[in-house]
Amino acid sequence: MPHIALPQDLPGISGGFAFRPETAKPMRELAHILLHEPSSLTPGERELIATYVSSQNNCYFCQASHGAAAACHLGGEEIVQQVKTDFQAAPVSPKLKALLAIAGKVQKDGKLVSAEDVGRARAKGATDVEIHDTVLIAAAFCMYNRYVDGLGAWQPRDASMYAEMGQHLAEEGYQKPSR
Repeated sequence: MPHIALPQDLPGISGGFAFRPETAKPMRELAHILLHEPSSLTPGERELIATYVSSQNNCYFCQASHGAAAACHLGGEEIVQQVKTDFQAAPVSPKLKALLAIAGKVQKDGKLVSAEDVGRARAKGATDVEIHDTVLIAAAFCMYNRYVDGLGAWQPRDASMYAEMGQHLAEEGYQKPSR
């Protein structure tokens, strides 16, 4: 049950966004730029970073919705589950594994990211922009996850709802609500 009077029919972050649309606008824009706009990292890779961080933060809504978006981009849920449970064994590029390692450190404490972590990512082909965006995606998703969980937002367990939401996010991005 939400800690404040959020709209009852809107799950997860959508309830908070509807409650305070003036703060929702820049939060949506940031997500859209980071996850949907053109980048040298694919939308699927960026959604995997968001999903991984959300799973480490144990935010069900965010890991389910962004995992569904990643699955749409990548052609299935299996890789998403593998990244959430053991990204080092998942069938993703060595560059993405190095970036996920950085994202995992940011999720715990940004000061844990070392020059060696960045060097490993660069050695696997990551650019400075990709390293920057990985850190920002991880930091932003810590904020989004804590926003959802801190409000006690409704986080339904209906897989079909997340699949629909993930398809909307993958196709349309983050500027408009999926429902």
